[in-house]
Amino acid sequence: MLRAMGNGGWWLIRHPDHARLAGEFAARWGNETFRPPHPHADVIEGIGSHDDGWSERDQAPLLTREGKPSAFGVDLVGKYTAFEEIDLSDYLAVRGRALEVVAERNPYAAILISMHTCNLLTEHADRSTIQPERLPLLDGFIAWQRLRQLELRAACADTGRYADLDLMLDTLTEHFRLLQACDNLSLLACVDFEGPATLLHPLPLRDGRTSTVNVMRMGPRRFRLDPWPFDSGRLEFEIPGRWVEGVVFDRVEEIRERYAAAGTQWIRVELVSAAA
Repeated sequence: MLRAMGNGGWWLIRHPDHARLAGEFAARWGNETFRPPHPHADVIEGIGSHDDGWSERDQAPLLTREGKPSAFGVDLVGKYTAFEEIDLSDYLAVRGRALEVVAERNPYAAILISMHTCNLLTEHADRSTIQPERLPLLDGFIAWQRLRQLELRAACADTGRYADLDLMLDTLTEHFRLLQACDNLSLLACVDFEGPATLLHPLPLRDGRTSTVNVMRMGPRRFRLDPWPFDSGRLEFEIPGRWVEGVVFDRVEEIRERYAAAGTQWIRVELVSAAA
């Protein structure tokens, strides 16, 4: 889950819903300056489905050692220390499901999800939070993910649906970076991050160059992007979440009861250009 602290409680948002929001961002990506992705539908599906492996785990909240909801929050923006709050085997199982669930219906989209997973587990994971004897499990999983990427690229080539350019590593890397850009923007929106941020990677322009996109919070879940990468100068989205009263909980049953009793509410997210 993702968490955002409010006045006396928490907004809790499921990982798959956060990913759907990232997919909605990606569907509006591209204008006279920024290049939209191609093959469009496959890239959008990969971005919008990249956290489907969390569906089962996110059915009910868990607690950290401090009694807070075990979830991604503002304190984890720019970090990756998930292994302090989740068993490594459980985490890798979630990431493995995220790949295979999508691979069954769209191997191209699954490649991007696997590239995202490998990047998180190599360039961003804090290995010091993993017991040394468990590191071979992590490294074996990463090797398996990379093998699956090769298998999925071959499967895509066999369909005859894709041009050679679509399956080149440079093209796939461009799409993976868009996944991470939209994922990061969705994370910032879901936790209502207050500081300045970027969309992580330089992103492709129509003239062949790339550009960093800066993000600045203008108000509650209202963000300005500069330069503006979308097809309209102002966009509004909604994401489902639940409000749970209480800051720290003694028992996991307590937060689960409150979460189950809370009705789904639609949280508004607004993106505006610097010119707006």
